[in-house]
Amino acid sequence: MQIKAEPLTPEAFAPFGDVLDAAGDPDKIINAGMCGRYHDRAQLDFGAETGGRAGISIFKAEPRALPYLCDLLERHPEGSQAFLPMSADPFLVIVAPDADGKPGTPRAFLTNGAQGINLHRGTWHGVLTPLAAPGLFAVVDRIGESANLEEYPLDTPFTVIA
Repeated sequence: MQIKAEPLTPEAFAPFGDVLDAAGDPDKIINAGMCGRYHDRAQLDFGAETGGRAGISIFKAEPRALPYLCDLLERHPEGSQAFLPMSADPFLVIVAPDADGKPGTPRAFLTNGAQGINLHRGTWHGVLTPLAAPGLFAVVDRIGESANLEEYPLDTPFTVIA
């Protein structure tokens, strides 16, 4: 199976999470008029009811290329996960709805080099897939003692094309 990566837009990505960017007019002007604030753009969820807290980690992932063969999806049942690129390079985002505890039909998105994402709690997604070096991301997600990772190896991998 092949799926075509589509541009990342807030509307298309809404079932899976939030697009983090500075598109449109800012919500507030701060710092004596020198800074636009795009306020409260992500539904962060750190599983406080299970002892989770917010954490910021740095991920450094090997760059990949299109076409890209996807053979594994994962999800985090106890918290959201935000990826904020630390370079101005596009990256590939693969997501799928839940279908009775396993991934449903996948979709793929390409960021524009000035976007991050926040995956909602429990969203099936591919591994971090930068398309250029250095593949450096700040990741805001749940830190806690309980398990927060489910992996689903795909019986039938699929290919993402541009």
